[in-house]
Amino acid sequence: MVNPHPRRRGQRIPRSRATASSAIPSTGRRASFLVFACTIPFAVIVLIWQHAQLMERLEGGGEYSAYVEVEDDDSEDELSWGDSVQQAVDVVKFVAYGSGWLSEKDDDYPIDDDDQVDEDTNSEIDEDTNSANLNSASAPSKINKLLRSASEQAGSIIPYDLSVNHLKLITDAPGKPLTQPLSPHASSASVWEDFLPVVKPTDISFRWRHQAKAGSSTENAAKVAAYRIEARRIGGILLWDSDKIQVDDELPFSSPWPATILPKAGEIIEWRVILWDVENKAHSSIWSKFAVGPAEESDWKGQWIAHPVDMNTFHKDEKKTTECERWKMRRSLPLFRAQLPSQTILPIIENEEDALVSALLVVSGLGSFRVSMDGVPLSASGPIDPPFTDYSKRVMYRGFDVTAFLASEGASENSHAIGISMGSGWWDHRPLSGFAKFDLLPRGPATIVAQLYLTTTKGNIHVVIPTDGSDTAKSAWQVTRGHIRESDLFTGEIVDVGVMSAIEGWDTPTGWSESERWVVPVVYHTDVSPQRRREEIAIRANAMKRTSEKRTTDVNFASPIGKLVPPEIPPILPMEQIAPDEIHDLGSGRWLFDFGKAFSGMLHFDEGLPTPIIPETYPRAHGFKAASEQGDSFITVIYGESLEMTTGDINRVLVAGLGLHDGGPRHVSNEAGAQDNHPCFPEDQDGILSQRDVFVSPKRNSGTERPFSSVRQSHFTTHSFRFAEICCTSEPPAGVRALVYRTAFSEWGTFDSSNVLINGGYELVKNAMVSNMLSVQSDCPHREKLPYGGDLVADSPAAMHMFDMSSFYKKTVQDWLDAQWDNGAYTETSVWQDLNDYAGIGHGAGETVWATAPPVLTVRHMQHYGDIKLLEHSLAAHVRWVDFLDKYFEAGMLIKGYDEELDEYHGQKSGLGDWLAMRSRDTFLTHTAFYMAAARCVAYIARKVGDEKMTRKSLAQAEIIRKRIASLYLMNGKDDFDFPRGHASHTPGPEMSLFSRIVPGEKRCVVLKNWFKRSGSIWPGDEETLFLKELDESYAQEMVRTGELVKESDGYHMGWSQWQGFNEGIFAIRYALKTLSDMGFHHIALRKAAGFGFATSEYMMRHNATTMWESWWRSEDLYSRNHPMLGAMAEWMSSSVAGVSHYPTTTGARKMLFWPRFPKSATTLEYASATQGTVRGDYSIAWRFEDLPADKSQYNSATVQVRVRFLVPPGGEGVVRPPVIASSKTTATLRHATIAPDLINAKSSTSKECKRRRKARLGFSYSWEFDREKEKWYKHESGKAIGTPCESYLFHSSLDKTKWDNGMDITSAFSQKTDMPIAPGLYEILFTNWPLEKEIEGTGRIGNIPEYYNSNDLGPYCKDSSTFEWDIDDGTHII
Repeated sequence: MVNPHPRRRGQRIPRSRATASSAIPSTGRRASFLVFACTIPFAVIVLIWQHAQLMERLEGGGEYSAYVEVEDDDSEDELSWGDSVQQAVDVVKFVAYGSGWLSEKDDDYPIDDDDQVDEDTNSEIDEDTNSANLNSASAPSKINKLLRSASEQAGSIIPYDLSVNHLKLITDAPGKPLTQPLSPHASSASVWEDFLPVVKPTDISFRWRHQAKAGSSTENAAKVAAYRIEARRIGGILLWDSDKIQVDDELPFSSPWPATILPKAGEIIEWRVILWDVENKAHSSIWSKFAVGPAEESDWKGQWIAHPVDMNTFHKDEKKTTECERWKMRRSLPLFRAQLPSQTILPIIENEEDALVSALLVVSGLGSFRVSMDGVPLSASGPIDPPFTDYSKRVMYRGFDVTAFLASEGASENSHAIGISMGSGWWDHRPLSGFAKFDLLPRGPATIVAQLYLTTTKGNIHVVIPTDGSDTAKSAWQVTRGHIRESDLFTGEIVDVGVMSAIEGWDTPTGWSESERWVVPVVYHTDVSPQRRREEIAIRANAMKRTSEKRTTDVNFASPIGKLVPPEIPPILPMEQIAPDEIHDLGSGRWLFDFGKAFSGMLHFDEGLPTPIIPETYPRAHGFKAASEQGDSFITVIYGESLEMTTGDINRVLVAGLGLHDGGPRHVSNEAGAQDNHPCFPEDQDGILSQRDVFVSPKRNSGTERPFSSVRQSHFTTHSFRFAEICCTSEPPAGVRALVYRTAFSEWGTFDSSNVLINGGYELVKNAMVSNMLSVQSDCPHREKLPYGGDLVADSPAAMHMFDMSSFYKKTVQDWLDAQWDNGAYTETSVWQDLNDYAGIGHGAGETVWATAPPVLTVRHMQHYGDIKLLEHSLAAHVRWVDFLDKYFEAGMLIKGYDEELDEYHGQKSGLGDWLAMRSRDTFLTHTAFYMAAARCVAYIARKVGDEKMTRKSLAQAEIIRKRIASLYLMNGKDDFDFPRGHASHTPGPEMSLFSRIVPGEKRCVVLKNWFKRSGSIWPGDEETLFLKELDESYAQEMVRTGELVKESDGYHMGWSQWQGFNEGIFAIRYALKTLSDMGFHHIALRKAAGFGFATSEYMMRHNATTMWESWWRSEDLYSRNHPMLGAMAEWMSSSVAGVSHYPTTTGARKMLFWPRFPKSATTLEYASATQGTVRGDYSIAWRFEDLPADKSQYNSATVQVRVRFLVPPGGEGVVRPPVIASSKTTATLRHATIAPDLINAKSSTSKECKRRRKARLGFSYSWEFDREKEKWYKHESGKAIGTPCESYLFHSSLDKTKWDNGMDITSAFSQKTDMPIAPGLYEILFTNWPLEKEIEGTGRIGNIPEYYNSNDLGPYCKDSSTFEWDIDDGTHII
């Protein structure tokens, strides 16, 4: 009999044992237990307990475990000594009873099969029998095995964060709602995880990270001396053991499953890794888990199936109707279900010689799908599942471990039911023309494919209930119309509460009822081949010419469906729950919920919704005419990220999309209702396309008490919002929370500092980044949702700092490979949408910068994650892109008006360039520089994969392009690096060319010097002009004094700054900040990031921003306010402000650079810190000024000391680059911790303190608000969480007891600016006699810096010009 109890981690199905009620015995006789306990050395008990505690702290019960912060951040108390002792006793009990040392007959403690959850962690796999049957062993043998197991936790290096093909097991999504009402018919079985990685048998690579164990010797933890991987089938059967592999040089980035003993599709496999330290002591990870899925089309017994009516809307007979009419015929969305009869599984479950050990359900669906079994949802995912790809090329499937359902008591006698509910997703969203063009996306009816694998003890695998479209009564699958009337990624969801109630239990065997509403599905079919669809799209894109007459209309014209592949990225899951900060009564039963920050997600109603009221007039966009006419009751929810300043309502215009709104109250462009004639424009949205969910209860349910009480949330849409309006109820709904959804990759990077404005900028970027990670990295999460190449080029360094993007960006590159035209051209977006092709060089190519994203991202992926497979897989495609540029670039540029010598070029021609900069854009430079970058990328990739011929060719090609740029931009003796007829006023210019090593080494410092001549300018923007008209004179005069405003004869003007704010577009931000910091002017870079006034992060926050805007200027009707495009500053903050980054020539983060740089004055910054996660582990740095005077007026002149701490994980390598030392009196001392401190506890304590500070709103302290009665702006003093300063865990008081070595004086080495390699461990450098000095002012906020451009000494980084060539192994400065 199989184990009936679910497992959180290390899941296995043990042999038959007595059923019990407690996992750890707590009552009954103690004698046998005490005898057992006394035979175990106390050190072993402590080791076991410490390991259990450490694993829980490292893994949290899996990749994520649910934790919802409600009120008190300090509610998680530290364990008392008594608690610790009790836990140690419990662990010993766990081992004693779970491993069978004491049998049930020897004691009366109940035993639960769950006690064997980590049996093989507490035992050694029997290599002779390939089993872990401890019960058959003698007592001395058991003692030896337990001691051996304890020794496996004695090592100094702890492996954690296990992943397969870059995918990690996720047990519980951290934002998953705790209240999910189930049907009374639902099973009591539990779901074991929210995401189970699934791989192909032929493609399995293991990866893990590691860190030093607290209390271990730093020397012992410096290097992984050996490792071992064990993989077993659920049930304990060993499938593969790598044996102990010695690590002579460096640990590999990943370890592949050997091709000689491949696992089978359908198997669920547990695995762990054991690491040995320098002293040959071992430490094991916990067991993780993955599944093996079908690899080829022939492995699929299931077929794609659809509702027959839906399928028929793609038949030529329906072609006479409009696209919108056919789309409405496919509403409501379908539900699919299948019954697994008991007679199918009974022979397998009751076969004692070959019993069932696991059950794997594999499913995919288009548009989006959610799966349940016996009435229990199998995951918290759903909004966009499968992930967004070109579905005519490839579609991902999911795998679910449903063993618990088939193994529950009575499972063999009962039937089981699988239910699949559907949303529209990217497959069949409302055919409304906007940014996302539905006619260019693959499109068809909602459809699913599924099959269930049953695996037995002997490895036999049975495939049952595959989806089929049989028209006989024998079909296991049925389909009907469900409770979701409409589901759309852009406009929201309409949920029929009445239908939801009527079909309760539809996906359970006991609630199963045969009725006419359920019909047999049909097999999905189309006459359109993948090749022909691709050719038709390519012709539209001008990527190929039509070679024959256009075909007549196909009989069945649904899009073809691509190849099924295992998941390449984690699903979109709820990652956070947020309670509302404030609730406002807007009248007429309308309630405004403010959640304090913007994000992507939806509302969740813990207690359901109250009964609605009917106001005299529904507030704008809250009406539902069709429901009102039928007497139905309904509740609407409207979402938005900001408020309309003249009304206080949600600003729907900003999220509507270009041309899909009437301008709103502030900028009326059309009369209300003008959009209602737009094809398929939603009814009742009053001229503005809105993010709106509607919950409706039909009139026939009017007698039902609280008909909306079962409502919890929408499922197949996400909204971008900070604010939500709920209408119309007499009281605000109770228990309302916001669920934050994103792709569930891990957070790897952090940054903190003492400066509220710099911190705030980092948070703006991170919040926007999180909002836009919904299976693709999008530009904005409400109206476009599309993956643009330029955004990836600009922001991928920031994203790779913040998150583990290894799987996500690998999938992203594949998306572009799928989209590449046959002529080699890459597109602007990963699914062609015909948006800005006019800005490219023609023949189907996207704008050159945007289209070069795939090779750039491939190089950055290698630098961060070391995945050589991605390089081998993508090189040929990147070569084709460069070949395309070789063939078409020059002619294309001439057609676009760029003459060869730029004699007629005055800047900003065809091309997007440094998009949304304050300056005019130099589009020739960006086009040509990214042509160079494409060739550099190919050279880099070819070198890594060993193709020397391609390396030489591409490197020479890149150098030719670089020299051409340099000769044109230094023509006629001009040293400001500008095009021949330029006036040093375009972007990007010097900053890009310096950073990317385009400027010749001998010219770099004169170009840098002349760069400081640039200055800012006044800004005539619409909203800024209106703001000043609506501003009291007293405020205006104060802003003149601070430099924010310029007063001229025609009035006040806002101005943008070159050196005290931002003017750069999406690319030059990174180039400017990094170039300044790297070339000795870090204090100027800090001043830009910490600037105030127009075109700064402070300007956004003063207007209540919590996410990055699309533009530096304020927009009330066009530009998005949740857009990470301008977010490149975040990576600079970690790499330069704190000082940890990837060494330019590293691969897979083997080597990291610690380069702390300090401001001249402590008024700018007193401390900063960052953590950078890598495939090896976490690298961290923190620095702070110490002995600062109490009088802050002396922050410009005092002499202080600077303390720097940094951490290198086991197996890692660090390089310390010294900051510029300004005084001969300054000394530098380095010391190394000899014993690894408890960094996990330090992190936890520091995190709690930071949460407390954020809760106290110690961040940004004011905002500009609009008084709607007076029609005037005023400054409102009010503390906010955003920007709250927090110190690093490396300076937590618990580390004050760290044991250090005697230290060494490194003053001489640092004075010579010598890089210093360092081994793993915790380090500290103390600088004494560090002088602070006043910052150079320049000529004002919008002026320049004559102190630098008039100087002949630009610092130590201008002394050597020979090191300025681009290195072919340098992935940082490739562009």
